[in-house]
Amino acid sequence: MHTLPRRVVAEFFGTGFLVAAVVGSGIMGERLAGGNVAIALLANTIATGAALAALIFTFGPISGAHLNPAVTLADAMERGVSWTVAACYIPAQCAGAICGAIVAHLMFALPAISVSHHARSGSAQVFSEFVATFGLLCVIWGCSRQHSGIVPFAVAAYITAAYWFTSSTSFANPAVSIARSLSNTFAGIRPLDVPLFVTAQLGGALAATLLFRWLVPTLATTAKEILVPANPSA
Repeated sequence: MHTLPRRVVAEFFGTGFLVAAVVGSGIMGERLAGGNVAIALLANTIATGAALAALIFTFGPISGAHLNPAVTLADAMERGVSWTVAACYIPAQCAGAICGAIVAHLMFALPAISVSHHARSGSAQVFSEFVATFGLLCVIWGCSRQHSGIVPFAVAAYITAAYWFTSSTSFANPAVSIARSLSNTFAGIRPLDVPLFVTAQLGGALAATLLFRWLVPTLATTAKEILVPANPSA
């Protein structure tokens, strides 16, 4: 049976592997790209999208594979999960994300934690995070209600695309943003820039959820655990 502790652990490890993929592929891409930032970003993008699809398939049946506090909050708003579950998921996601960054660093013989100096500031990048997260939640709400089997592909495809059409490279995840502030690597972000990124991400998730409440008036009654619906009784 997928008890709450098992579901929380799934969120911890799922988010951890996601950040390990983001940070690790950024390090590898930068090392192999010979100074070509576009090639490094492409490597980072492909690895992140592929890992995201695999992780949603893996952990979705256990916890719903939110792997993202913004997704969890949106799901709780629509009563897909209780606020008690959300309050357990979010710390696990943040802790898992930080551990994922540490694991990536250790795999590449770097210090376990190194505060990032990578500036990601300005209204354009903050707005990009709003757009990126708004689009992510639109994809999730639009696909999960009737086509949950395609959600891993749809989410991975969207994030892969959003790496390139947003100036921020689409973090779209508060836990990932926090973890990447502890990584002075290609994927890093200065801690100073994280609060505005997280605010924009939460705003984007809220706006998309309100939009789909209007587009789909039955959303609150059909919103099971989003992404891949978990089966707590399994």
